[in-house]
Amino acid sequence: MLRFPTWKVVVVLATCLAGVLYSLPNLFPRTEMERMPSWLPHEQINLGLDLQGGSHILLEVDLDALITERLNSVQDDVRATLRPERIGYRGLGVHGNTVAFTLTDATTAERAIQLLDDLNTDPIAPDLEITDAGNGRIEVRLTEAAADELRSAAVQQSLEIVRRRIDEVGTREPTIQQQGVDRILVQVPGEKNPDAIKRLLGQTAKLTFHLVDLETPLDQALAGNLPPGSMILPSEETSRPGEMAQLVVRQRVEVSGENLVDAQPTYQENQPVVSFRFDSVGARKFGDVTNDNVGQLLAIVLDNKVISSPRIREPILGGNGIISGSFTVESANELAVLLRAGALPAPLEIVEERSVGPDLGADSIAAGKWASVVALILVIGFMMLYYGLFGIMACGALIVNLILIIALLSVLQATLTLPGIAGIVLTIGMAVDANVLIIERIREEVRLGKPPMSAVDSGYREAMRTIVDANLTTLIAAVLLYAFGSGPVRGFAVTLGIGIVTSMFTAITLTRLMMSAWLRRARPVMLPV
Repeated sequence: MLRFPTWKVVVVLATCLAGVLYSLPNLFPRTEMERMPSWLPHEQINLGLDLQGGSHILLEVDLDALITERLNSVQDDVRATLRPERIGYRGLGVHGNTVAFTLTDATTAERAIQLLDDLNTDPIAPDLEITDAGNGRIEVRLTEAAADELRSAAVQQSLEIVRRRIDEVGTREPTIQQQGVDRILVQVPGEKNPDAIKRLLGQTAKLTFHLVDLETPLDQALAGNLPPGSMILPSEETSRPGEMAQLVVRQRVEVSGENLVDAQPTYQENQPVVSFRFDSVGARKFGDVTNDNVGQLLAIVLDNKVISSPRIREPILGGNGIISGSFTVESANELAVLLRAGALPAPLEIVEERSVGPDLGADSIAAGKWASVVALILVIGFMMLYYGLFGIMACGALIVNLILIIALLSVLQATLTLPGIAGIVLTIGMAVDANVLIIERIREEVRLGKPPMSAVDSGYREAMRTIVDANLTTLIAAVLLYAFGSGPVRGFAVTLGIGIVTSMFTAITLTRLMMSAWLRRARPVMLPV
């Protein structure tokens, strides 16, 4: 085991040298590293929220609004199903968790229920429960299973969209995870503008395209003479300072933002605008609506607010378009981010917000440094006093181990948290365990009368099984902590897991190389143990 071929020596030394190179960027400010040549390592350890400060936001998904929106869709489906069949009704509307209406002819109830049953796309597991309440009153409600599935899917979709929105901003290592049934925790380390994050997360970003109802004057609509199929929406485009104007638009969605595949901030006539591009389905729909309605106004609606209503001057067949309005560079970029990330299935409400200052982080880092230095000094002192030369070799391997941990945290762009510092301090104590086992085993072999070379070789070989078993079980614990834990627990698991891997390399391979080189050069008659 003490024979090292040349290639293995080169690999061990190259690994140690790479560790030094990839850990060095952490000694310089980030601004200074950006001026370094591109071929040099630039990655630095990302500090978590508890170390560098940032924003802590707890969001709640408005599931009631989601259910209401689904019931409104069911209401439109009921209207579209019964009207072609000449089945009269009155009082159609959403009441609580039910879509209800009363038939003008109670004898058509059975026929109406049969038609509405077709709204269930899956007859085995129907989404809608349709009942006859008597006297011609029909009630339609979501089944409990369908409502639960809708809520669960909405939370998961919101989680993914929040993650995409935060990632679009370029934030480093945010923490985004579900809490409870309907809440999402967002922690953004180092964020200096939490209001921008709140604006991104607070908007549903539901984009739709509607035709403007030019036949209905606004004053007539406001007086209550709003024709079926039209609605009044606030409009940013025609508003006066401090006043929000209104616009009458068709309820029918001509094209949905779900068909968008890209959105980018750009300029048109030196004004910030947002260019967008549809997929093939959206391009066809957009082409049809612009081809059939040349001369009409097309309202671009974001979160039930008209942000622009340009006139269709010619068919737009390429699937590309421009959203213009009173945009600043920042607002145009934010809108592009929102559209690229997609619309939230339900509104998000901020139920908790905290700004964590960097002072606590600075104190924690200083305390962590002192704890690491003190632990390192005590371990080195003990090993040198108790094991002499072999203890010095183990301490050298320990220092290389710390360098490799820092290098791997930088390369993997893992987030270092306060519990992560605790994991590094723990690794310092655990890293010499393997060397203690090896040296104690070598002592036993020396007492049995074996020569130095044979005693060292047997010591490594016999101690190997115990070392692998002990580190493997700890590594399994670290993996499970990372898989099932969250936040601080994961931070501890990351540094502990990396520390176990690097300590196995340094305590076994590196110290064995050092001992082999010393034995071949010194050729001692007795071992200093």
